[in-house]
Amino acid sequence: MTEIVGVGFSKTAKTYYFDPAGVHYDLGDLVIVETARGMELGHISISNTEVDDSRIVAPLKGIERKATKEDLKRYKENLAKREETMEICQKKIEKHGLEMKLIDAEYTIDGSKVIFYFSADGRIDFRELVKDLAARFKMRIELRQIGVRDEAKMLGGIGICGRPLCCSKWLHDFQPVSIKMAKQQNLSLNPSKISGSCGRLMCCLNFENKTYTELKKGMPTEGDRIETPDGAGRVVAVDIFNGTATVRMIERDRETGEETLSQDTRTYFKHEFKRIEKGRKKKHNDLEVLDEDAKRELEKLAKEN
Repeated sequence: MTEIVGVGFSKTAKTYYFDPAGVHYDLGDLVIVETARGMELGHISISNTEVDDSRIVAPLKGIERKATKEDLKRYKENLAKREETMEICQKKIEKHGLEMKLIDAEYTIDGSKVIFYFSADGRIDFRELVKDLAARFKMRIELRQIGVRDEAKMLGGIGICGRPLCCSKWLHDFQPVSIKMAKQQNLSLNPSKISGSCGRLMCCLNFENKTYTELKKGMPTEGDRIETPDGAGRVVAVDIFNGTATVRMIERDRETGEETLSQDTRTYFKHEFKRIEKGRKKKHNDLEVLDEDAKRELEKLAKEN
């Protein structure tokens, strides 16, 4: 077991472990720590506690110090300079004719470096831009290219569910998302309905997929032939949340042996029936029934994710 403290930052929902080095920190304490971006202001999100060594990526970095009034003053000054800094950078981008979208600008707490975040469709040769910016700001310049998902995480927003974007609030890491997950959840394969604000497949398709997979175990699909306590029937509707299947009973003509479906429907729980035959295959797959524009958009989404 190793003693740690958790430190969070304003631009990410993820908590990072640091070595308290015997010093006690309370929740909410502001601290100065060294990260891959440089010296940053963070807050204690997990006070001193012991965790299993397997949860730690060694070696742990230590906390430089608790934030002082001078640190907080400098942090506010850096925030105040953000808009002007971005305006200057945007003009330089236009001057050099670079096809890149400026997302954000961030100063390290010690003012030794400014980081510019941008997105672009491909690789950008920004060497001349860096020289120009370094001459203007008289400090180290770092340009960091981020993806559209990272852009949404950084800027935040409201999803189609009416709540703040998961990536900007609590989702620590991005996981792969596939079209198959949308099918598994019986969602419309309309690209506009299964895409997030970033234009990629919604992250919630991933963390809800496991639940749908478990609920569907042992359940039939529409068109399946199942054996019920009242005889054989064809499934016309499935409710995976209640674990039930609605069927129309199969009636057999005694003389001809021809099978027909009754007009009445009956509902049975999963433990009451047994699937004996899968339904006929659909004539069209999910992509073929879409219009051409939607099909192209869906195929593009699948490749991007």
